[in-house]
Amino acid sequence: MGNLLAWINDHLWVAWTVLAVALAAVELLTLDLLFLMIAAGALAGAVAALVGGGPAISIIVAIVVALGMLAAVRPVALRHLREAPTIRTGISALVGKTGVVVEQVHSHGGRVKIGGEIWSARPYDEHSTIEPGKSVDVLSIEGVTAFVHESEQPWQL
Repeated sequence: MGNLLAWINDHLWVAWTVLAVALAAVELLTLDLLFLMIAAGALAGAVAALVGGGPAISIIVAIVVALGMLAAVRPVALRHLREAPTIRTGISALVGKTGVVVEQVHSHGGRVKIGGEIWSARPYDEHSTIEPGKSVDVLSIEGVTAFVHESEQPWQL
């Protein structure tokens, strides 16, 4: 037992690294990010021991880093993991896209090509008229009508 303690004291960084790997392996079973944060603390303890810090210094470093990770990193990571990605599909995916006017757009109607499809359109500002060939930005869609505004950007294929 005495030889083991002497070896651990001489190779403290190895013990910390083994502990970090074991904690990371436990994290794979729980997927709660708790053991991963503690493993990061153990890895910091390994670095402290490797650069010459004694057992007390490496323990303090491990505890401080683990608590810091638990307090600062884990809540943010969990929030990102639990939030559903915001993927716009269908009609809502067209809002913000650029199209081209194929038939004059005025307060009573018109046609634009958006994403390869022809849509009925009206200008967002009901008093404006947009000529064919002009580039437009889709500001909203109501039913099957796109409300558009003349774009600053030229139309590109």
